[in-house]
Amino acid sequence: MSKTSNYLALDLGAESGRGLLGRFDGERLELEELHRFPNGPVRMLDTLYWDLPRLYDEIKTALRKGAASGELDGVGVDTWGVDFGLIGRGETLLGNPVHYRDARTIGILDAAFARIPRERIYEITGLQFLPFNTIYQLLAMSQAGSPLLECAETLLMMPDLIHYLLTGRKTSERTDASTTQLLDPRSGTWSDELCQALDIPRAILPDLIEPGTEIGPIRKSVVDELGLPPTIPVITPATHDTASAVVAVPARPGPSGQTIAQGPLSSSPPDWCYLSSGTWSLLGVEILSPVITPETMRYNLTNEGGVAGTIRLLKNIMGLWLVQESRRTWARAGREYSYEELTARAQVAPRFSALVDPDDASFLSPGDMPSRIAAYCVRTGQPAPSDEGALVRCCLESLALKYRWTIEKIERIIGTKIRTIHVVGGGARNALLCQFTADACDRPVHAGPIEATAIGNILMQALGRGRLGSLAELREVVARSFPVTVHEPQEAAAWAEAASRFDRLVPS
Repeated sequence: MSKTSNYLALDLGAESGRGLLGRFDGERLELEELHRFPNGPVRMLDTLYWDLPRLYDEIKTALRKGAASGELDGVGVDTWGVDFGLIGRGETLLGNPVHYRDARTIGILDAAFARIPRERIYEITGLQFLPFNTIYQLLAMSQAGSPLLECAETLLMMPDLIHYLLTGRKTSERTDASTTQLLDPRSGTWSDELCQALDIPRAILPDLIEPGTEIGPIRKSVVDELGLPPTIPVITPATHDTASAVVAVPARPGPSGQTIAQGPLSSSPPDWCYLSSGTWSLLGVEILSPVITPETMRYNLTNEGGVAGTIRLLKNIMGLWLVQESRRTWARAGREYSYEELTARAQVAPRFSALVDPDDASFLSPGDMPSRIAAYCVRTGQPAPSDEGALVRCCLESLALKYRWTIEKIERIIGTKIRTIHVVGGGARNALLCQFTADACDRPVHAGPIEATAIGNILMQALGRGRLGSLAELREVVARSFPVTVHEPQEAAAWAEAASRFDRLVPS
């Protein structure tokens, strides 16, 4: 039997973080959750920050627990995209990273397009226009004359920042760098043209590295503080959490060989799509080269980096944020509900009473989400949801219909037929949403694994250490190791009628 290797995934999401230990024997992977902790923004004065000192302290707790569980063959961090920290002279961290939902980027897209046309930005990057993309956060700092930007020597994306705190090495892993809208996916390099046009100091952008790269041992000061062995390597996974989740999609080759492997890749368009479901829903396909056309720009599709030289052509959809923020609003009013309670209420609520475009700009910022959803419904000539169950059902049905809308656009653009939807991440445990997705899209949904991000993180570390030879091998491990629940489509006609209503709500 092969030696069992132990890898620690430090997986930070918008609502929570966790340290998961992966034990890999060469054939199967077993997961053990060692440490879980809440995450969320902290407002100081008028700015919304991430609480980096607390997150780093939680990460050290996970490291200590991981080392106590046995010899670690690797440690890797993944997080959400777009956000960053700045390092100044003398290894100084220049403040806490600002949260992407902070108000500093309100109206920033117009300011950017006044300097360089929207079409040119998309032609260079192929990236979806979201006001909180790194490029616009930096432009907002530049316009405000930020002293932090003036003092910065290095910009580190959130996972790279944590890797730096652990190792002392400043690097930029490609999948997370691809969320900045500063990377040219064709050349694989930072765009000098965009930096110049938007007064972003090009010198602060570090060298790029690939997923699976060993970036060094843990700093001596951290080793001494935590009592760790001195030789634990930090191995960068696909550090953007969605890229790690896509790695763990248990897709097997189809009849025309649609799979991605290390080495020569099939030129056939994929017949499956992934849906990384959580606070955000990221729905797309894995392809070999970016698709940057007027049509992809029209539908605000994005070309982000994947592993093994792949591109993730996808759309960011607002996701379960609508339900999460509604739940927080009700809790502030003294009405505490678990997600299970809300889903049960949604299941018995009237169907299709109201629909919303989840990506409407009014839903982006934190605040009273139920009131915003009610206002949207009134604005679009629909009855506002009558209670909590009706509102959650409205959110879930609308998400499922936005998935259908997105799949139809991707199919037309790349000339394929999507036959299977792989739902991974926390949303895979929401059986109602998964069934709605199968029904709305009229395609089977394969739900799982739930901890896809940590699984992808761990197995990319194993690939980096030579325990696996390709992405295809990695996905075979996932398929052998973790169960998948299949949801078959039902009631296609009713959902098709709802889709015709929904499509009128989405800007064309």
